[in-house]
Amino acid sequence: MKHRTSTLVALLATFANFVCPFESAAKQPNVLLFMSDDLTWHDLGCYGNKEVRTPNIDALAQQGMRFEYCFNSAPMCAPTRMSLYTGIHPVRNGAHPNHSEVYPHIRSLPHYLKDLGYQVALLGKRHEMPESSFPFDVLGGRHHDNGDGVDLNLSLAQKFMHTNKDKPWCLVLTSNQPHTPWNRGDASVYDAAKLELPKYLVDTPVTREAMTHYYAEITYMDAQLGTALKHLKESGQADNSIVIYLSEQGSNFPHCKWTCYDSGLRSAAIMRWPGVVKAGSVSQALIQYIDILPTLIDAADGDSKNYGFDGLSLMDILRGKQTAHREFTFGIQTSKGIGGGPDAYGIRTIRDSRYRLIWNLNWEGEFQNGVTRRFPAYQSWKQKAYAGDHFAMEQVQRYVKRPEIEFYDLHSDPHEMNNLATIPRHRARIDDMLNSLKGWMKQQGDEGDATERSALSRKIKRTYR
Repeated sequence: MKHRTSTLVALLATFANFVCPFESAAKQPNVLLFMSDDLTWHDLGCYGNKEVRTPNIDALAQQGMRFEYCFNSAPMCAPTRMSLYTGIHPVRNGAHPNHSEVYPHIRSLPHYLKDLGYQVALLGKRHEMPESSFPFDVLGGRHHDNGDGVDLNLSLAQKFMHTNKDKPWCLVLTSNQPHTPWNRGDASVYDAAKLELPKYLVDTPVTREAMTHYYAEITYMDAQLGTALKHLKESGQADNSIVIYLSEQGSNFPHCKWTCYDSGLRSAAIMRWPGVVKAGSVSQALIQYIDILPTLIDAADGDSKNYGFDGLSLMDILRGKQTAHREFTFGIQTSKGIGGGPDAYGIRTIRDSRYRLIWNLNWEGEFQNGVTRRFPAYQSWKQKAYAGDHFAMEQVQRYVKRPEIEFYDLHSDPHEMNNLATIPRHRARIDDMLNSLKGWMKQQGDEGDATERSALSRKIKRTYR
């Protein structure tokens, strides 16, 4: 009898070993992560823009949690994406310049989720290197869009969802919109004369016309997301899927991309997770893109604390167990090596819930990029400035020539146009934040000017497929 009981216990244990992994896997949520390309955070309906048409993103915000204060690590495509996929800030992972690559030992989202039993694929724009550090199953897509043909074949996403119905999956969809050239969508639906421009832009006919094409691409991209969500619903897997929307960094307009202002680093971020995230909720927590990967690992029954990420899991925020997440967010702009860029113009920044401090490492020089050299809207600003317009002259000059320290009160000055760095009453706060920024740089291995000037050593020697 004792032998028969022992045998039964052993058989039950063996059966449990086979059954439990399947039960656990069934509970693992799928992940659909959709990212725009060069979209300033406030240029969406659910983030307060009353003119741009984004019905699908707005609906997603009503179905999930909208993050009011999400930030990138860098206001450029490649560093942004590689910090998102690795959970590590750009200098520490090696990919701080644009068109760069992480160190060979760095692992990323495909590694971690594949280890947890996921199928992990990417469809769309590529901006991560080397490929061995980002082993996505690449379904297709383009790295930049010339406006011809189908740039994001979402039927491939549909096929992927149906093929992997019986296993957990993660699909990253990376649109090329609204990155320049603005050659998609119907700009005629936007009346240039009636648009309300952000306060940091100079009002010229060229700027207004450019805004209609930029908005048209946003609406075009919103439709792509809508199609992806339709495919997810039709697959019958929406209730067991985390959907994440991210806007990436700021647009091509001056004071956005390539800058460390909110209009450069701040991002729209929405997460829908039926049964876990409260629909229509808004989080005021300070979060960064580096927090996404640890969150997905924990959601997939892994333990993100095992990997030494810079990012911190958002699971307690998503579940409504806490409202605060970070005291500070950090950012870096490496200007050496960008198109039309300067020899060196490194920028570092720290932000809390109210103030932003920016440290321009090479402030004695001039900031330059493709915007200053050939962007038509900026050229129209210069023409207006030279014709005697004071505001235009201010915006032209402050884009290329900046003081060493900038300090802004985001409560009273959300567009960061009034630098308070020389006001005595802010001196103690500036010193505290600058010391915290320097401490973060030390932890990252960031040597400031030396890191900026050596940036070309991190650039890739080959192109994306």
